[in-house]
Amino acid sequence: MRTVVKNDKGQIKPQEFMRESPAAIVVVPYKKRGAFNAFKRSLDVIFSLLGLLILSPVFLVTAIAIKLDSRGSVFFSQIRVGKKGKLFKMFKFRSMCSDAEEKQAEFLHMNENSGPTFKITNDPRVTKVGKVIRRLCVDELPQLLNVLRGEMSIVGPRPPLPCEVDKYTAFHFKRLDITPGLTCYWQVSGNKNITFDEWVQMDINYINNRNIIEDIKIILMTFQLIITGKGADCKCSKKNKKEIKAG
Repeated sequence: MRTVVKNDKGQIKPQEFMRESPAAIVVVPYKKRGAFNAFKRSLDVIFSLLGLLILSPVFLVTAIAIKLDSRGSVFFSQIRVGKKGKLFKMFKFRSMCSDAEEKQAEFLHMNENSGPTFKITNDPRVTKVGKVIRRLCVDELPQLLNVLRGEMSIVGPRPPLPCEVDKYTAFHFKRLDITPGLTCYWQVSGNKNITFDEWVQMDINYINNRNIIEDIKIILMTFQLIITGKGADCKCSKKNKKEIKAG
């Protein structure tokens, strides 16, 4: 594993991690959307402010439940990689034991994901309250603060860990072209068993075809996921599915 290298702006330098030769790098062009990005940012600020205000009672109840359930802080922060490799601190409600990161090495052999990501369906590090807030997606709510600060957006590729980016290929780096988000195609696709490359292809499809209508559909499908507890079928873009299969 290579050491993560940052420039003077705190950004990961992609060239430090490219395993392919320059000739092997495939650049997938996408249209610049200045007006769209400005409008999306304004919506992010409005929705994150409203969310933080309206959901403040949920924040309070969740914080009390976490404190009563297990030792450790209420919030969990972690360095993530944002747009163009810029590092930022992402916030979550703590859903695992306080030494979860130290214990991860013990469970690497149980990893169910392909590629650089790590996930266990019934992770033994998750607390009782953690299981509930994860099922309801409440653990992600503090990221509304990241959205308000401009480090994240409501919709966009999920922000990776630096150690995951350390294993990226040129193809994977494409997902860092835009601001990461709270929710994305993958989260509402209804299929969490796809490969990492398929996940990245979903992100690239979003980057190349993103628009306000698509964002609204993803947000509505995310609410459906939270309410029903089931992944919604990603009907928001038939083209997205076709491109994945053709991948």
